[in-house]
Amino acid sequence: FRTALWTGRHLQVTLMSLKPGEDIGLEMHPHVDQFLRVEQGRGIVQMGPSKHHLQFKRNVYDDTAIVVPAGTWHNLTNTGHAPLKLYSIYAPPNHPFGTVHRTKADALAAEGHRGHDHYF
Repeated sequence: FRTALWTGRHLQVTLMSLKPGEDIGLEMHPHVDQFLRVEQGRGIVQMGPSKHHLQFKRNVYDDTAIVVPAGTWHNLTNTGHAPLKLYSIYAPPNHPFGTVHRTKADALAAEGHRGHDHYF
């Protein structure tokens, strides 16, 4: 699901793979900007100012770049029949150095919702 590939002082690179039908989970990072790039697969990205107002919706596919400003609610869902592979850059870092979440359930358990709503 997610592996923190590199963590520096000011940014972090993670790799993700979403199974068909799987999503990242509706989340918002109050103090973290995020850049996502779809390397393989297809899906839909949703973003907005609140979890109940996700007015930005776009289909994504190979080579799509997504920029999520800090404080923006967002989700990415795999709508294809194969894994959706992407990388994400967080600035500043968002996950502890060396983080590996093999499944979405592992990610939910490890993050413990860190003080803000992550999911529906």
